[in-house]
Amino acid sequence: MRRNNWYPYLFVGPSLFGVVAFLLLPMVIVLVLSLFDWELLSAPEFVGLDNYARLAADGETWHSLWVTVAYVLLCIPLQTVLALGLAMLLDRRIKGVRFYRSLFVVPWMATPIVLALVWNWIFDPRDGALNSALAVIGITGPDWLSDPAWALPAVALVSVWQHTGYNMLFFLAGLQGIPKELHDAAETDGATPAQRFWKVTLPLLNPTMFFVTVTNLIGAFQVFDTVYAMTDGGPSQSTEVLNFRIFQTAFKEFDFGYAATLSTLLFVIILLVTLAQVRFFSKRTTYDLS
Repeated sequence: MRRNNWYPYLFVGPSLFGVVAFLLLPMVIVLVLSLFDWELLSAPEFVGLDNYARLAADGETWHSLWVTVAYVLLCIPLQTVLALGLAMLLDRRIKGVRFYRSLFVVPWMATPIVLALVWNWIFDPRDGALNSALAVIGITGPDWLSDPAWALPAVALVSVWQHTGYNMLFFLAGLQGIPKELHDAAETDGATPAQRFWKVTLPLLNPTMFFVTVTNLIGAFQVFDTVYAMTDGGPSQSTEVLNFRIFQTAFKEFDFGYAATLSTLLFVIILLVTLAQVRFFSKRTTYDLS
């Protein structure tokens, strides 16, 4: 047994190498780089915590952070509720249910850049499908992507449309994992459909809800491609999320040290939000339904 103890490490080795090489090592490099001033073509110059002092007084970065938070608040609640609603509608034996399940997942399978190009046409103020549809009922649609008041909600809408079907699959799996006997017992006790949802279905979906909200929040805080393709951070920086700010700092201003500092800030925010979710769900989640 002692001689064979290295076997598990042999199987874990490839995955462990990937985690170290492509996750832990880059994190350490970014953290170290945040202590330097580096413009790529010159040698890195150690500046200590100067980049973090600069961050504290950088109004544009804090603006980008608030834009990111607003984007997250626009996306996550709506797409979570829609995904759960779709899952409950499609968790039934109806004709063509498999087709409908597949249909709602199609947007997630497309690349964000392609979807952004399609939605740019839909949001076009003159010839776009959305404003043309609104004109039929006598409503003059706004200039969606050029109006600072509407640009961020428009980008968030695209994200919701793209990811709702994908999240629906997880909720659907969670619903199908709830024993039917629990619903039957609640119905026998006289519980209404609404009471069964709030007292039986939703509490037992906490493991699924935890996974969906954690992964969605991490993804939403790191949004980049949709913003880059649809608005390029405009108009008037109304859609300049933090990840887009990092991209500009690194690859347009060539300030890689400060970009690493912004990346560290984003990592810390995502870590704190994730830990808060773990703490919230830890005492509200039941995994064993036996």
